[in-house]
Amino acid sequence: MAGGNEKSVKALKEVWRRAENSLCADCGKPDPDWASSTLGVFICLSCSGIHRNIPSISKVKSLKMDHWDDAQVQFLAHHGNAVTKATYEAHIPIYYYQPTYNDCQVLREQWIRAKYERKEFTEPGKQLPYSDGVKEGILWKRGRDNGQFLPRKFLLSEREGCLKYFTKQDAKEPKVIIKIDVINATFQPVKIGNPNGLQITYLKDNKTRNIFVYHESGKEVVDWFNAIRSVQFHYLKVAFPIASDNELKSRLTRNFLKEGYMEKTGPKQKEAFKKRWFTLDHRRLMYFKDPLDAFAKGEVFVGSRENGYSVQKGLPSGTQGNFSWHYGLTIVTPDREYLFTCETETDQLDWITAFTSIINQPMIPQEYASKCLSSVSF
Repeated sequence: MAGGNEKSVKALKEVWRRAENSLCADCGKPDPDWASSTLGVFICLSCSGIHRNIPSISKVKSLKMDHWDDAQVQFLAHHGNAVTKATYEAHIPIYYYQPTYNDCQVLREQWIRAKYERKEFTEPGKQLPYSDGVKEGILWKRGRDNGQFLPRKFLLSEREGCLKYFTKQDAKEPKVIIKIDVINATFQPVKIGNPNGLQITYLKDNKTRNIFVYHESGKEVVDWFNAIRSVQFHYLKVAFPIASDNELKSRLTRNFLKEGYMEKTGPKQKEAFKKRWFTLDHRRLMYFKDPLDAFAKGEVFVGSRENGYSVQKGLPSGTQGNFSWHYGLTIVTPDREYLFTCETETDQLDWITAFTSIINQPMIPQEYASKCLSSVSF
């Protein structure tokens, strides 16, 4: 807190110490040390950069380095995160994805702009671009075989319960029809190589199929994401009428628990270990030759501890396959053991943590049925 009289500095510290202001108002990151002098919210450094890009709405200052005059401190005291949230987050749809500090830039930026710039959540029943059950438009889709991104027409329909895409804008028949109950969507800017990159995953013939898309507009791609969640939510409301909204919300789109490279060997455990890209999507562990492959080369179901699944650090003694990475881990299932090696100890421990988190969760009835997704090609 640079400059300012002692009384003002003390008052600012008191407001800053309030429990409601201990987390960033926009992403929930602990110990925010910036604030908006026009909105009255306490925010983290990363979110302050987004606020700085909408100066007509928000003017940000450092709580540690900038001078705050008496009027600005009083404004913060009369507002703060709780009061401001009550206004700008009053009517958020249950299905709307509220990003955290672990989420990518486009999600956090559009969340902030939706709240303060577009005021999407200040009024009940407001018509939103992702709330009417139908969305149609162009997304740039990566070709399965040639890797080129080309414009494709997409159509999302709550009434039909599906997402379709067409190879040509005037095409009468879709290339693919994806039922809404088998769709997942997650932002993958690094993997796709575009800040607005979205990965759409679905099941086709009991195998995982990936579609990689983006849109030049951050708002448009986030609207697509939330439109998918909206249609999913209303589908689940019909399919599970006695379930609570929060239960249904937990079954909407999900982020992958962990992704990255590991080496694997085959079922005989004598083959040379090969480097592959792995994705842990809840209880499905998939591997790909390339991160942007359309189909997984293999999948294995990861069940719960009470059903005989576990993860162990290291490889079984006497493992014969040649491997270049030396930080091993073993997934134990009722049928066999799966052996992997990681490049670094940090990777090894991160994978073990991810596997442990899912193995420690009891299985639900639907997950017993999904065990058939395990692929013998693993």
